[in-house]
Amino acid sequence: MTQPILLYITFLPLIAIPFIMAIPQKSDALKDVIRWIALMISVVVFFVSLRLYFAFDPSNPGFQFVEHHEWIKKYGISYFMGLDGLSFWLVMLTTFLTPVTIISTWKAITNRVKEFMVAMLVLESAMLGTFLALDLFLFYVFWEIMLIPMFLIIGVWGGERRIYAAVKFFLYTAVGSLLMLVCIIGLVYFHKQSSGEITFNLLSLYGTSLPRIYEILFFAAFALAFAIKVPMFPLHTWLPDAHVEAPTAGSVILAGILLKMGTYGFIRFAMPLFPEGSAYFTPLIIVLSIIGIIYGALVAMVQPDIKKLVAYSSVSHLGYCMLGLYVLTGQGVEGSILQMVNHGISTGALFLLVGVIYERRHTRLIEEYGGIARVMPVYSTIFLIVTLSSIGFPTTNGFVGEFLILLGAFKVNKAAAVLAASGVVLGAVYMLWMVQRVFYGEIKNPKNLLLKDLNLREFAYLAPLIILIFWIGLYPNFFLGKMHVSVERFIRQVKVEAPAGHAIVRNIEGSRFTALDLSRAKKQER
Repeated sequence: MTQPILLYITFLPLIAIPFIMAIPQKSDALKDVIRWIALMISVVVFFVSLRLYFAFDPSNPGFQFVEHHEWIKKYGISYFMGLDGLSFWLVMLTTFLTPVTIISTWKAITNRVKEFMVAMLVLESAMLGTFLALDLFLFYVFWEIMLIPMFLIIGVWGGERRIYAAVKFFLYTAVGSLLMLVCIIGLVYFHKQSSGEITFNLLSLYGTSLPRIYEILFFAAFALAFAIKVPMFPLHTWLPDAHVEAPTAGSVILAGILLKMGTYGFIRFAMPLFPEGSAYFTPLIIVLSIIGIIYGALVAMVQPDIKKLVAYSSVSHLGYCMLGLYVLTGQGVEGSILQMVNHGISTGALFLLVGVIYERRHTRLIEEYGGIARVMPVYSTIFLIVTLSSIGFPTTNGFVGEFLILLGAFKVNKAAAVLAASGVVLGAVYMLWMVQRVFYGEIKNPKNLLLKDLNLREFAYLAPLIILIFWIGLYPNFFLGKMHVSVERFIRQVKVEAPAGHAIVRNIEGSRFTALDLSRAKKQER
């Protein structure tokens, strides 16, 4: 393919911005025009991205659709974009969720519609650029730009504590990003020392020889930036505030796409750039992932607010994604990537559903509801389907991702797999208990008798998510087939020999992992 399709996908959203800015917001009709322009350009981007599916070669483990142009030649900075099996479905998820989210804002966002739609389109462009960038400088630019529209979406259109939540989100992410920037510069310096070349080209920087202490420190800095974004326990405290205060659209994009930037950062940057540093921290990351799975589920269980419950469930679900990455087996890594997509679909749908009921009652407290399945049968049915997806019920997408992760973990560390599996049980408890309290029983609050079921617009943006839930659950190989060879290449890339004093043994064929102390390692060597 000779056309720069990644260029089109990344920057098409920005083309609509001048047209949107030229339209005054003097009437509801003009606001609708703004909404339609934003929706149409996001739909165009989605259909353009579909060309990737048909042109993508699943047997090629390398980067495809590569676009490489010099940018700042003196400092080795280039416009370098590419796509492989590790990022393919995350790009597709971004182009798919954006128009769905814009449709959901039709009645929810009535103030400063122009500015909101501009923020959404800039955010889409930055998210796509982050997933596609293969130059570390270019990646960092997209990574930082992404913070600005999300900060505004939370801070301008959020709830009562929106300023607090927006500032907390920005500070957490910015601090981690600055440490990562310092290490990017350090990595480029070491590469220049060994090769004589200044470059931010990711493929050139893979395999850069570093002193072991620097590799560990550099990995720690990258991992901190990405762990905040995931978010991993105990760096998760910004997430519930951001979700609760953000408008529905902000929560959908935050849960559906932005959190995946953290897990993607580990796959694309932290682990392959610093494999020995990654190996050194593997036991810690596995432990923190399991804590996050269980802790997120337990805290979600006691939440009185539906949206906050869903927010804490993200901490638990993303713990599975990190566990799948760090057991470093084919099943675990593929399950992790698929679960990133699953989480974007299921949790995105949950936030959309919470937004529907909030627009009608202006409350998210569980105690305010009860028995609403009688007056909202279609809404209740869809909510139950998405709930089953979230808890990993067979035939839904969540089951496939969690099963692969647990299977990969069981081959590596049976205790870790058993502990992680407890999160599945806890997830079923808090989600089904919430469904029981909200939808079933007697209608005790007379306000709930007046609730209207889903309208055509709401059903239209929820229906594609329901289709994907069953599509992935019943035919997962359609999605897994695109990532097989890229995952195999990734595992070979990050596999390292056991370092002295902290032996990490990985075996891709047998999918085994053991962490040994120095004495046991020496004993085995003898």
